[in-house]
Amino acid sequence: MFRVFCLLFATLLALPAHAEGFISRTLNKPVPGGVAVVQLGSAGPAPSASYQGKPVLVVREEGRDWIAVVGIPLSVKPGTQQIQVKQAGASRSLAFQVGAKHYREQRITLKNTRQVNPLPEDLKRINRELAEQTAAYRSFSPGTPSNLVLDKPVNGPLSSPFGLRRFFNGEERNPHSGLDFAVPAGTPIKAPAAGKVILIGNYFFNGNTVFVDHGQGFISMFCHMSKIDVKLGDQVPRGGVVGRVGATGRATGPHMHWNVSLNDARVDPAIFIGAFKP
Repeated sequence: MFRVFCLLFATLLALPAHAEGFISRTLNKPVPGGVAVVQLGSAGPAPSASYQGKPVLVVREEGRDWIAVVGIPLSVKPGTQQIQVKQAGASRSLAFQVGAKHYREQRITLKNTRQVNPLPEDLKRINRELAEQTAAYRSFSPGTPSNLVLDKPVNGPLSSPFGLRRFFNGEERNPHSGLDFAVPAGTPIKAPAAGKVILIGNYFFNGNTVFVDHGQGFISMFCHMSKIDVKLGDQVPRGGVVGRVGATGRATGPHMHWNVSLNDARVDPAIFIGAFKP
């Protein structure tokens, strides 16, 4: 009996002083285009945090530690990054490490050459639409998200992954900022978490588009939709239908394109549905 006790005691000593919770284990993928979960401690009132001058999502994990869930832009280089934390009138910096990740290339041929090299009148529209969408991504509402591990908006195979270096008709353009699902036109798109509809539009590149704010800068964007089933300002429950799959905007065929943004950084949606590949 004494020997069993000694083995148990030795095992407990070998465990880390801090055992990560489910959210930390699931979401902590600190690479460019990924997510860093930074432990903020358990004591005191709710802290606030910022990264690159933008507010960051902070929640208490499983009734224990406060954590910051930080979106890492694709442009960030591997190495040490810092978040700023404020709590009870005191400020501090906390470091986290960003690792490396390689993203593949994707080459697409478009018949509509204006969607590769827009005309001057197209550029005016594109810039106006970009400003609207940038403002939506920078929204930061105070509510805590209903869930951080997300539901799939549609059931179907993944097609184009996040972060692809994209070449349209041989010309390089911005990396793929979302995750695509290969599903038929008309398939219902469901909110992966509860949220508020903060932007609706029909855009040059994105086609029919809906932005849903899940709280604290945690934003979902769905585009290329054939139909929009919500209105601006609607509160959408988890699993509520926001629209239908289509091929509007710059798309070669029907598919569901989903962006996830944290602190105005587009990050890999695959992280939130357990489909991330290092």
